[in-house]
Amino acid sequence: MIGLKLPVRKRARDEGEKPFWISFADLMTALMVLFLVSVTVALFAVTQKPDEVAKQQMQRERDIQDLLSRIAEAAKAYTGVVVRGHSIDFGPRALFATNSSALSADQSATLRGFVPKMLTVVRDPLGQKWLKRVVVEGFADQRGTYLHNLNLSLQRSERVLCVLLASPKFEPNALVDVDRLMIRELFLVGGSSFNALKSSLEESRRIELKLEFLELGESRLIPRDAPLDDATCPLDL
Repeated sequence: MIGLKLPVRKRARDEGEKPFWISFADLMTALMVLFLVSVTVALFAVTQKPDEVAKQQMQRERDIQDLLSRIAEAAKAYTGVVVRGHSIDFGPRALFATNSSALSADQSATLRGFVPKMLTVVRDPLGQKWLKRVVVEGFADQRGTYLHNLNLSLQRSERVLCVLLASPKFEPNALVDVDRLMIRELFLVGGSSFNALKSSLEESRRIELKLEFLELGESRLIPRDAPLDDATCPLDL
C-alpha cells in the first residue's frame, strides 16, 4: 500500500468554488441593471426638462398677452390711447409743443385717469407675477441736435412722472397715495430722442409707456421703503 497514489478530488474543489463565481456574476448583472436604470432616469430627466421649460414659457406668454389685452380694454375709454406690442402709445392725448416738455390740463387729466386703471390690472396676481417695470419713454422730432433732443425727450418723460406723482398739497386731482407709491416703485424715466419717428413732426413729439416683463425665474427688485414727499416738479423750478 506504500506508494499508493490517491486520486485528487478535483470535483469537490470545483463544487466549493461555484457559489463564489455565481454570486460574482449575479453582482455584476445587478450592477449593470442599476447602471441601465440610472442612465434611463437621467435621459428621461434631460429630455423632460426642456419640455417643462417650454411649457412654462408658453404659459408666461399667455399670461402677458392676457395682461396686455386687459390694459387695452381699459384704454378704450381714452380715444387715441393704443396698446402696441408691449408699449402704450398715448397718441394725440399726450403730444408736446415744439421744444417744450409741458403738458396741458387735458393731457394731464388723461394720464391721471388712465394710469390708475392700468395699475388695477398690474395689481392682480398675473401682474404681480410678471410685470418688471414701466419705462416712460419721451420722443422728439428730428429737428435740432441729437443731444438737445435726447435731453428734451428725458424732460418729457420726467414731466409724465411729475404729473402722476404730484402731491395733493399742490394738485387737487392728484392720484391717491397707494397709486403714487406703486408708480414710484415701477416707473422709470427713459429718453429716445428722434430714434423712433412718426409720420409727422407733431406725432413724433410724444410719450409712450413701455411695459417690461420678468423672465422665468427672475424676481422683481425690492423697492425702497421711503414715504412720499411733497416736492414740486424739478422742471418747474
